[in-house]
Amino acid sequence: MITLFADVILPIPVPNLYTYRVPQEWNEAIKEGQRVVVNFGKGKLYAALVRNIHQKAPEKYAAKYIEHILDAGPVVTNSQFQLWEWMASYYMCTIGEVMNAAFPAALKLGSETKIMLNPSNELSKEILSEKEFLLIDALEIRTEITLIEAAEIVERKTVYPIIKSLIDKGFVLIQEEIKEKYKPKIEEYIRLSAFAEDEENLKNKFSELEKKAFKQLEVLMAFIQLSKRYSGETEEVKKSKLMHVSDASATIINQLVKKSIFEIYTKEISRFEKNNFSNLSEKKLNDVQENVFKKIKNIFLDKDVVLLHGVTSSGKTEVYIQLMQECIASGKQTLYLLPEIALTAQIINRLQKHFGDKVSIYHSKLNDNERVEVWKNVLQKSEKNNSGKIIIGARSALFLPFHDLGLIIVDEEHDTSYKQYDPAPRYNARDSAMYLARIHGAKTLLGSATPSVETYYNAEQGKYGFVEMTERFGGIEMPEIIVADIQEEKRKKIMKSHFSTILLEHLKMALDNKEQAIVFHNRRGFAPVFECDTCGWIPHCIHCDVSLTYHKTAHTMRCHYCGYSLKPPAACEACGATKLKMKGFGTEKIEEELSLFFPTARILRMDLDTTRSKYAHQNIIRDFEDQRIDILVGTQMITKGFDFDNVSVVGILDADSMMNFPDFRSYERSFQLMAQVSGRAGRKNKRGKVIVQTYNPAHSVIQNVVRNDYAAMYKEQILDRKNFFYPPFFRLLKITVKHKDADLLNYAADVLASDLKKTINGKVLGPEYPLVARIKNDYCKTILIKAEREKSIAQTKEILKKSFLHFYENTDFKQVKLVVDVDPN
Repeated sequence: MITLFADVILPIPVPNLYTYRVPQEWNEAIKEGQRVVVNFGKGKLYAALVRNIHQKAPEKYAAKYIEHILDAGPVVTNSQFQLWEWMASYYMCTIGEVMNAAFPAALKLGSETKIMLNPSNELSKEILSEKEFLLIDALEIRTEITLIEAAEIVERKTVYPIIKSLIDKGFVLIQEEIKEKYKPKIEEYIRLSAFAEDEENLKNKFSELEKKAFKQLEVLMAFIQLSKRYSGETEEVKKSKLMHVSDASATIINQLVKKSIFEIYTKEISRFEKNNFSNLSEKKLNDVQENVFKKIKNIFLDKDVVLLHGVTSSGKTEVYIQLMQECIASGKQTLYLLPEIALTAQIINRLQKHFGDKVSIYHSKLNDNERVEVWKNVLQKSEKNNSGKIIIGARSALFLPFHDLGLIIVDEEHDTSYKQYDPAPRYNARDSAMYLARIHGAKTLLGSATPSVETYYNAEQGKYGFVEMTERFGGIEMPEIIVADIQEEKRKKIMKSHFSTILLEHLKMALDNKEQAIVFHNRRGFAPVFECDTCGWIPHCIHCDVSLTYHKTAHTMRCHYCGYSLKPPAACEACGATKLKMKGFGTEKIEEELSLFFPTARILRMDLDTTRSKYAHQNIIRDFEDQRIDILVGTQMITKGFDFDNVSVVGILDADSMMNFPDFRSYERSFQLMAQVSGRAGRKNKRGKVIVQTYNPAHSVIQNVVRNDYAAMYKEQILDRKNFFYPPFFRLLKITVKHKDADLLNYAADVLASDLKKTINGKVLGPEYPLVARIKNDYCKTILIKAEREKSIAQTKEILKKSFLHFYENTDFKQVKLVVDVDPN
């Protein structure tokens, strides 16, 4: 019999695949894409993925045996592996890091350390300390215990020193045990036994129960009714439903089982509720939408990617639905990517009206078991499996095991939420989606009212197809945008707190007319700065170089980088004065102050603090749609793609903070945010109004927003990008150097930058401290590489890898972390 070897992907950041030997009795069972349990390092067990199967033994080390095969068949497809390998190469990370990002947590098995007595130990317990004695005592009773249990026994958070001491003395052994995390949802069902299936036997049982057990007879009759036994449409009956309908206990059901009338059987069921979509809507496109739909189809004949540039409320979603309809009619799958989980609630409702149970969702708010269930549904190729046809999700949805993908729609393609910042892979889901589509031979549609400069440039150059929708659906006018000059209002002393008189007047008019309003400010919390009025002292995070933001609801000051929090001080910790003032404002403060101006209005806030629970997003959106909220205050999550019928006023409180951010994309981002949030106003019956508060009304970005002139903004930006060597003319690679010692960091960053400037034929800038120079106790410095597009980016990456190897040859730098971000956002 031949000896097989398997190259596996380990879920840890190691650069190479690792080879294991396959036990010969598993030669037939082992397949690419299966999870296997392997021993790696010092006795640690991992659930790895089989990538290749071959007969070549590794040359540099002796191959260990695979411990266990976890799956009957592959859980990862070959096309997924191709995507992972491309991402690892392009984004300069390891394939294990990509695997960790792609895999649902419940499929990533973790090993649990078990402690047990050493059977060969003959030493006296007298040499043990008190805590060690407690553990040995417990092991003599329970055979084995986990590390968590050991910590509870000795009443210590850190139990490792005690365990190490016991190992060194020869009293205990440790063993790793792998644990399956995913648990399918099992439901108990009731059916008639083979005996009761006979009509004569069933009649006899009816007579018997009628005389002696009337309650059992009621349960049996309820079962007959629920199962539709005599209607020709037999249905399965859940035990829980039968108990509820008949008001019976489990004991009565069990008595019917004993009498050979019922049988109980179990079945794996979905965790997602199935709705009844008996009347699926078929919405017809208007002339403009029909024309756009045909143009996209024609362009798809020649090009794989099309940009749909449609103004807010132009009806892009209906065009998407028509394209999806054609895709699934041809037997292929569709992936619909959205930047925010908050958007999925509205979109799901719309898509389910068209496609029923063909729609599945996938995002981080699902629990671990729900995510595995969606993964398995997408993986199945069965004709009966509808739920894997259309997937709606945030960026992680592109990692699902598609087997026949036909179309990818990236809605709001410009959005920064498509970029993952930490941990690796630091990928952009929009760009990765295009590569995924190429693997499957699928088409990609990028949709946005405010496309990114890079995407628009690619469309302009003919790399992507281009289609425009310049008018709102139904001939609705674009909102009127009014600029409120804050400086002028403050000079006249008519500004009321953070609100201009113009904004307050329009909010009052909206409320009087029973209309709704949205107030946008891109900073959460109550106040970003607490400051001593006497000496100027400001409380800072002890782990990061940022001031603590005050959250009034929780009465805490919190770091938005690491989560560190503390109660607000009663006095200044520098001079002892008690005059502490709050400066600046966040969404929490806006919500409170609006309630003072409009005491009868129903005001709610939508930001990261109010949407932490699983259904918080959709509950807030549903309440706003149902007009149970008059004014919605929020951060950028309220700016994207929502369709609210009754919103007549939108207020943008601080346009300047977005425009003045030190980033080459700040003007582009400011325009996008303001244009997107403006698009929430006046979407159905009347023209909406948008009030933009600014210190600089004449600023070009503000004026472009007023005119809704994307083209003018693009022309300005593309000229600046060309002059100053930024995308789309140059590629960017950002290297962040991190260490806890600032002096060592400075030295290491200078050495690396000096080496890169000698070897890379491009512009190497830095090292420089970023805006926040210390995060989670790590000091940071960044080096920016601008690489010409015409030259090979792969060549630049190879030089980088060699520079990193040379860098780590210096033993002083072993603890220095290098983080590479390709195409930083």
